[in-house]
Amino acid sequence: MSKNYDVIIAGCGAAGLYAAINLPKELNILIICKRDLPLCNSSLAQGGIAGVYNSPTDNIQYHQNDTLIAGSFKNNVEAVHTLVSEAAQDIEHIIELGVDFDKNPDGTYHRTLEGGHSHHRIFHHADATGKEITSTLLENVQQLSNVTIMENTMMCSVKQTKTGYSALLKLADDSYETCNCHFMIMATGGIGRVYQFTTNSAIATGDGITFAYEMGAKIKNLSYVQFHPTAFNNRATRECFLISEAVRGEGAYLLNCHKERFMHNYDERLELAPRDVVSHAIILESRKQNSTDFYLDISYKDSEFLKKRFPMIYQNLLEQGYDMTKEPVPIFPCQHYLMGGIDVDNNSEASLPNLYACGECSHTGVHGSNRLASNSLLEALVFSRHAANSIASRLADAPKDFEEAEFDPHIGAPRIPKGVRTETRKILQNCYFVIPDKKAAAAGFKRVKEIREDLLSGGYFVDADFVLAKSIVTVAYIILGEVMQ
Repeated sequence: MSKNYDVIIAGCGAAGLYAAINLPKELNILIICKRDLPLCNSSLAQGGIAGVYNSPTDNIQYHQNDTLIAGSFKNNVEAVHTLVSEAAQDIEHIIELGVDFDKNPDGTYHRTLEGGHSHHRIFHHADATGKEITSTLLENVQQLSNVTIMENTMMCSVKQTKTGYSALLKLADDSYETCNCHFMIMATGGIGRVYQFTTNSAIATGDGITFAYEMGAKIKNLSYVQFHPTAFNNRATRECFLISEAVRGEGAYLLNCHKERFMHNYDERLELAPRDVVSHAIILESRKQNSTDFYLDISYKDSEFLKKRFPMIYQNLLEQGYDMTKEPVPIFPCQHYLMGGIDVDNNSEASLPNLYACGECSHTGVHGSNRLASNSLLEALVFSRHAANSIASRLADAPKDFEEAEFDPHIGAPRIPKGVRTETRKILQNCYFVIPDKKAAAAGFKRVKEIREDLLSGGYFVDADFVLAKSIVTVAYIILGEVMQ
């Protein structure tokens, strides 16, 4: 393998893949994939991608207003305008690349409605839109001769150099290699595994955020964590199956432990209120009823329609013993998405030169304090394209050589103590879930700080367990530190 690349992209989800597609074809690009290629949060996205594209009854101002309202007006307005005004070109581009969105009988694209949206503007592929988009993007990237994808490769550490960045990689055969680049794009996804229960995949441990933080990049609003109100609640698995926002968009009701609707007591938008509002309502209703039994019910709709509209959700629930066409399904809020992250400008560049961040690990300011449904895939596309364009504009000034940093993985040193990740997850779940407990957060921050200091000074072997634990602990440390401010 080569050691030197023009661009290293950390992450193989929608943002990382789309960046590679938009970068100049003469560049030598490395994409680092932490686990198997299909495993990323992007591929789990069920609902769709929001955007105004050939939409006679909708416009970008409506989409912008909905995004600002959902984000409690804590959004970066410039970034929001970029997102909604450029949605059409990226939706059109991925259609040209082969993405197959559902259509109406007359051949027009079917658009669904989700919580917080004032218009039907969600393009989707049944209830597996993320998988359709990422698999199509991956097929296109694999045809690019200038792109190398390293699967089952863990980025262990990153250092800034005079000519760009160096990364220590742990390869699939457990050997270590250092790779260098002039430009680096972090597209490492979310932080879900910092919590006991999450809808995120196993790779969502906040690695890119941790590496950027350790190099001194600005991290912003990491405490802006979104809890999805309708995760399937089997009370057992750490990775909770998501029941898409689109199910409520098609008319599903939320029911309390008495199988009664309750959203009218909390918000006039009922089940179609933004996610943070619905999650808060469920927690308040839970305290009122002294019960965590909640349900989502769409069984009054035509069964064949439901099976066709939500084939993946229907099948997954059936395997869990529930038929959504005949009965209410148990749900409860669960960690789902991160609105904060590596702070970037409108070109997706971080506070360190030639370091970019795209997708969920970035903080563009688009989402404010709460992401509007189906804006995440759109953000990944729009701003990874911006990153690619920014890099393309700087190629003339890029160095011709590559400096390599030195790394010590402490081979043969002791491994980290057992239980570090488990303890950290429990702390964050207990003190920062939907409605924060500031008293518990103070004690939690103190303990997480102790754990992190031990990891950083202990001289432990830099294996996969160390890297994942350090990322999870660092993310928890930053989140709780913001809460303490």
